[in-house]
Amino acid sequence: MDFIGVLAVDAVAFGRTVTGLITRPYETYRRIIKHGKAGELVFVAAAMVLYFSLASLVKIASFRPFLLTQQFALLFWAATSGVLLSVGCIYVASKLLRVKTAFVTILLAWSYTLIPTILWFLTTSLLYLILPPPRTTSVLGVMFSLLFLIFSATLLWWKVTLCYLTLRFSLKLDLVKSVVVALLCAPVLAWWTIYMYRWGVFKVPFL
Repeated sequence: MDFIGVLAVDAVAFGRTVTGLITRPYETYRRIIKHGKAGELVFVAAAMVLYFSLASLVKIASFRPFLLTQQFALLFWAATSGVLLSVGCIYVASKLLRVKTAFVTILLAWSYTLIPTILWFLTTSLLYLILPPPRTTSVLGVMFSLLFLIFSATLLWWKVTLCYLTLRFSLKLDLVKSVVVALLCAPVLAWWTIYMYRWGVFKVPFL
């Protein structure tokens, strides 16, 4: 099969997986661990590129190629470092718990937890363009804020669920051991979040 054919197959698998994460996350994560392909990561990266391109335009607010490229590179590097740090922490924790797993397996599973993150950040950027602040305290303004909070809470719950399923299936852990791994990784990820905030890259952690 040629490159285009392989890319098309991976694209179909990616679309099927994203749909499954919404409708059947438990069964979908079992399939990711057993049959997932590294080529699917290309489409997760493409989604990140889409968001960071838009975020760079929003933040720079003018067509200045050098600054746009610099901002894009900074955001993409920071997000990638966060992903690799998360996967690295989980992998090290698996070794401490003497769980046999592969780094690539964890990377693929964790990468799909970025879908809710990308969706939230992308929606926030689009709303910033469509309805820029300040927003009023009128009935419509309050309703908009309420709907956005519900939307954010739903995506957060989805994110937490996918993170748990990553630990559950990539490391074959029960709920208690999954919580232990999360607690082991939390200090490192908290440090990364604070560092990104102080550096002015992300006000909300991109994890």
